[in-house]
Amino acid sequence: MKTFGLLVPAGKGSAFEKNVRRLLVDQDGLASIVLPMLEAWRGIRTRATELGRQLVADARQSQACRILMSIPGVGAITATSFATAIEDPDNFKKSRSVGAWLGLTTRRYQSGEIDYDGHISRRGDRHLRGLLYEAATVILTRSCADSSLRTWGLRLRERIGFKRAAVAVARKLAVTMHAMLKTGEFFDRTAGAAA
Repeated sequence: MKTFGLLVPAGKGSAFEKNVRRLLVDQDGLASIVLPMLEAWRGIRTRATELGRQLVADARQSQACRILMSIPGVGAITATSFATAIEDPDNFKKSRSVGAWLGLTTRRYQSGEIDYDGHISRRGDRHLRGLLYEAATVILTRSCADSSLRTWGLRLRERIGFKRAAVAVARKLAVTMHAMLKTGEFFDRTAGAAA
């Protein structure tokens, strides 16, 4: 539309659609091309909304997802992704192994007298790692629920900075989520943060 001199004002969803339709009133040739694309876009938006509602409904029905969503900052998408990736909590002997499996532990370099930790390894499921980082960010910034995990993360943030603290909270969150799935218990805000 921009090629033909029609600039669509800013807007999202139905506002964008109304703006496009308003600009195409006198443009019969262009309307025959753009309107079918607009209809397809509306269909995709509607289907995405339906799938989002279905995901939330399915997560509320799943015992594993309900357990994971008891953690402040963990929603339906993160809980479903984590439960799906782990499949069976007995796949890991120790909950601490989940952090390494997701690539949230530091790489280690050792050679002779040299021994230092590097950045996180970034192995495993990139999408789930991103969701856990996002949940950790919510815990550190927007969560009003006071928990030992949040308190530990805020103290860590003062010492090492926000990004590193968020990665550490994401790793601890993965460990905690696995332990919760294994025991079947809901999140305990007063539980110790050492993992």
